[in-house]
Amino acid sequence: MSRLQITEAKKQGQGEVTVAGWVRNLRAHKGIIFVDLADISGIMQVVFVSNNNDNNDNYNLAEKLSLESVVEVSGALQAKPLKKNDPNPVQDYELLASSAKLISLANENLPIPVLTKADNEASLDNRLDWRWLDLRREENQLIFKVWTKLEEGFREYFSKNNFIQINTPCLMSTASETGSEVFEVKYFERKAYLSQSPQFYKQMAMASGLEKVFSFGPVFRAELSFTTRHVTEFTGWDFEVSYINSHVDLMDIEETLLVSGFEKIKNDLKLEVEVPTQPFPRITLAEAKKKLAAKGIKSEKDFDFSTEEEKELGIIIKAENNHDFVFVTDYPIAARPFYHMRHADNNNLTKSFDLLYRGLEITTGAEREHRIEILEKQAVEKGMDLEELKDYLNFFRYGCPGHGGVGIGPARIVMKLLGLTSVKEACYLPRDVKRLNP
Repeated sequence: MSRLQITEAKKQGQGEVTVAGWVRNLRAHKGIIFVDLADISGIMQVVFVSNNNDNNDNYNLAEKLSLESVVEVSGALQAKPLKKNDPNPVQDYELLASSAKLISLANENLPIPVLTKADNEASLDNRLDWRWLDLRREENQLIFKVWTKLEEGFREYFSKNNFIQINTPCLMSTASETGSEVFEVKYFERKAYLSQSPQFYKQMAMASGLEKVFSFGPVFRAELSFTTRHVTEFTGWDFEVSYINSHVDLMDIEETLLVSGFEKIKNDLKLEVEVPTQPFPRITLAEAKKKLAAKGIKSEKDFDFSTEEEKELGIIIKAENNHDFVFVTDYPIAARPFYHMRHADNNNLTKSFDLLYRGLEITTGAEREHRIEILEKQAVEKGMDLEELKDYLNFFRYGCPGHGGVGIGPARIVMKLLGLTSVKEACYLPRDVKRLNP
């Protein structure tokens, strides 16, 4: 008999089935052992009954089980008694074991408990040391189900709108972005750098005539940061589009992407997810600073937000617009890299934006500067070495359409969507300043 997942076995509702999974709980009572067996789909009570004779192998096996052992059990499904006075009773089933096979016996002393939830950063750090055990918890497995459906929603949009996927290199001969906060690695007899972003290569795709591209891949940031929102390696989702009218087009695209992703999570996982309504609120950085000042929130920098400011702005927008998202636009040139296009009527402001979700930045986007003479001028103003940027700048010497794009941090979206305490919980195996294992 082939194994069924537990939810599928319960749907069958009667007859013989075979299930397999982890032993989550054990209870013994007068010749009966109850085992809570869990797999990726759910949990089922398995009942082992002593026969009080020599042919008692199944019961004897159950007596030897330890928590988190893996076992396969065959037997007959039987309906569990309904709870009294339950206004909405749902019929559940248990399995009366007729045969069992031990797949793997777990050591009795677990290094971390699987059933209890981490309630502080120290506990989380210990759980991350034993991440494969930590991931057995249902709520942690949900994290990656949400990741999967969010990506499916994004891919559906990209497919319907004729985007082309590209896979950009992580090893670069020169540091991307501003040239700071990069990891340097030995590359045979010379130096290489781990990519901070697929930015340059997305723009190369525009110069190649691909017009609309997206990329999902690893991003590396050598930031000496110990916050709950930073890691040194994360997955970035990016897209770039040619022939846009302005950065407003990019915001429109991202709104639709997020709606597609959230709808996929809600419909496929049956989660109570608030799908955002369109259009999202949009305000300039200057307007946001005024709103924060009116609330008595001090500004550390004129051209950026502190963590406190981001959180408070999320609260303000929720109160004023009943929306979890807000685009903040028109960042000054001091806050943005050299390749962001500037407003024609105000050369000190860029045609850029950040997207905040529940008080946390999840996106940076902008219309790019594609005119080579202006791009070189802005690079020099930022103190960039044109010789080091030679390969990148060559993308724009032989004709390049106007374009723009976005970089998205999906781990931060998942963190806020599920109410996690740290972005590390939303990463399969997080890497931070101190962590390189497991």
